[in-house]
Amino acid sequence: MPRPLSPSEASNYSNHCPSNSPTAKSSCSSESEEMAATTSLGGADDRVMATAQQIVKSLNTTKNVREDMLLIFSSFDNRLSNITDLIKQDSNSLSRLEEAERIISRWDSASHHSAPAWEDSREETAEFLAAVDEVLGLLDDLSIQADKETLDRAEIAVQVAMSRLEEEFRHILITNTVPLDAERLYGSIRRRSLSFVGNDGEIAEEFDSFGEIDCESTCFHVRGASLCDDDLKEIAERMIRSGYEKECVQVYSNVRRDALDECLQILGVEKLSIEEVQKIDWKLLDEKMRKWVQALKVSIKVLLSGEKRLCEQIFDVSDSAKEICFNETAKGCVMQLLNFGEAVAIARRSSEKLFRILDMYDALLDVLPDLQLMITDEFVSCKGTFAVFENAVQSETSRKPMLGGEIHPLTRYVMNYVKLIVDYNETLNSLLEGDEDEDESHALPNDDGAGMTPVARRLMALLATLESNIEEKSKFYEFGMQYIFLMNNILYIVQKVKDSDLIKLLGDQWVRKRRGQIRQYATAYLRAAWSKSLACLKDEGIGGSVSNVSKAALKERFKNFNACFEEIYRIQTGWKVPDHQLREELRISISDKVLPAYRAFVGRFGSQLESGKHAGKYMKYTPEDLENYLLDLFEGVPLVLHHLRRKST
Repeated sequence: MPRPLSPSEASNYSNHCPSNSPTAKSSCSSESEEMAATTSLGGADDRVMATAQQIVKSLNTTKNVREDMLLIFSSFDNRLSNITDLIKQDSNSLSRLEEAERIISRWDSASHHSAPAWEDSREETAEFLAAVDEVLGLLDDLSIQADKETLDRAEIAVQVAMSRLEEEFRHILITNTVPLDAERLYGSIRRRSLSFVGNDGEIAEEFDSFGEIDCESTCFHVRGASLCDDDLKEIAERMIRSGYEKECVQVYSNVRRDALDECLQILGVEKLSIEEVQKIDWKLLDEKMRKWVQALKVSIKVLLSGEKRLCEQIFDVSDSAKEICFNETAKGCVMQLLNFGEAVAIARRSSEKLFRILDMYDALLDVLPDLQLMITDEFVSCKGTFAVFENAVQSETSRKPMLGGEIHPLTRYVMNYVKLIVDYNETLNSLLEGDEDEDESHALPNDDGAGMTPVARRLMALLATLESNIEEKSKFYEFGMQYIFLMNNILYIVQKVKDSDLIKLLGDQWVRKRRGQIRQYATAYLRAAWSKSLACLKDEGIGGSVSNVSKAALKERFKNFNACFEEIYRIQTGWKVPDHQLREELRISISDKVLPAYRAFVGRFGSQLESGKHAGKYMKYTPEDLENYLLDLFEGVPLVLHHLRRKST
């Protein structure tokens, strides 16, 4: 922050005011007062700049005085070296903003009912768009140096302009949409007997015969080719640049979706449920199936292909807007067509339907290449999303162990994600089918993925990545606890697979393999966590036989076992095994290992200590005590044994 003037500098400034010039002295005095007032109002970081701007702005003195003053101020802060240019620039920006505000406010229909109509004057429209560009350009420049009040004014002007542009965008889309001429359409179809055994050019020839539906026209049922290139595109570009892409996309999708719905109605495709289709008598259903076959070809080859080109032209500046607009616009149309086809396919079978259903099937095969071309972005997006998620799972390298060895958040997140994917299994398979790189990039060891669907192979590869990550994370746990962590997480994965449709994709063999892993981890846990305690219960090192056993060595063995067990109890009561069955199985496994060994050791050598003093100090626990204490393990609540020693006998 620039420092204030020192007394000597202030004196120096005073000396630069010519003493023989009353006008200059008056000017210097006035400027000093304005400088003080301005400095007291500004923020700490902007005081020097604001002061200097005020002084230069109010200079009406001689050239020499003015140059002296600028020299003084520029000497103590290098930001003031170009102060004159900054002030001129600020003044110019303000005047440009005021002019743009004037033009925009004139178009604000909310406050001016006599606002110009967009289509009435191309000159006024161009002026309005230029004013919007001016404000957007000023915002980019002003954000660095302007005061808050000026920035607020510019942002308000943008909001007003965007509101008007949104209205015009909707208005242009609605008023220039021309509905299909049903009579001419079906008359043409009947004359040409539109079928699906001809070449792809047949549908284009068919609709060339009546101008409003032309598959070569970008706007196919929007008036005027220039409309897409000019007004809509101009508005979309400015709304997207201003951060109003969402509003623009929503307006477009709503209007065009309604237009496509109307087209389907004219083509004779109704919204019917499966139950409604099943109740229709054959003669009426046959007619609807005929219309559906015709409408499918028209919708995919003409309407949607034109809609795709329209989106690409209007939203040329934003790939995301193109994709979202087309998907949101076309989704309802495609789903309505497919829903009717599905309803017919699953309805009651009858011989008279066979050939009409075959016509429907041929129609779907015919339009499928066109549909696939239009959803190429969806396919790439689907693959890309999978790849991004797989990489995210693989690269998740948090090193903080979970308290108690519980299920890691990554495991929960991935399994919830995978379960959602299964709901879209059929759609994803159709998108991923035929991917040449898919088999190689998602190859699984030992041909685990042989004969599986593309989605199943990807999910299996994703879960393999998750398991590998969990294995790495287990290395950050203390010996023994790492196996509890692994068992918790692998079991959680297995349960999520078994309790969902994932089991149909991955198969029982996949589950059995993970169950085997859990058993191996349990064995490794027993060895890691209990080997030291069990070593205390062995005969080696305490004498040749029961009769000549060393009591000192025996006491040490009992003492060591007690210490080991109490330490295990303190630590492992704090470990958490959420699954009830796994928790009980672990306790049983521990009991089967520890209790027989303890009973045998006490049975062989207990009598050697019971007759001595302080026997309870060494033989602190009965086998029944240990069995009860084992029930406290893996509850996630650390406990400490407070044992009351038995009295010596």
